[in-house]
Amino acid sequence: MAAAEKAQRYEAFVSDVLRRDLRRVQEQRDGVFEQQAQVLQLRTALTRLQEVAAPLRTQVDLGCNFFVTAEVPGPQRVFVALGYGFFAELTLPEALRHLDRRSRLLDRLSESLTRDGAKIRAHIRLVLEGLRELQGLQDPPTTLDP
Repeated sequence: MAAAEKAQRYEAFVSDVLRRDLRRVQEQRDGVFEQQAQVLQLRTALTRLQEVAAPLRTQVDLGCNFFVTAEVPGPQRVFVALGYGFFAELTLPEALRHLDRRSRLLDRLSESLTRDGAKIRAHIRLVLEGLRELQGLQDPPTTLDP
């Protein structure tokens, strides 16, 4: 097999497989970051509910942007979405403990996805270095980051 054909196969591998995998991992990591933001927002809201003993006044959307005012006399229990369409009625301390566990899980997941992205970027760099060597090109100038 000629060097040009090998170079084309490696370039196709980088663009078709590795870059696609990197994009998929980054999209998954972005989704995890969004979930982390939602958990943080919910934790803040539940902490405020726990601190304030007064009745909760809120507006509920009935659909088509038609809101009604609602008053909850004692917001001591909340429904928490567990996933797959399941909800659990929890007290505020239980809900906060659940959110702490969920936050730790999401942290581990985001770290894992970050490591996977770094591995894929390293594979891309390795294949590109091999291509450069195969084609007999000189090394690119190294730049120092400020």
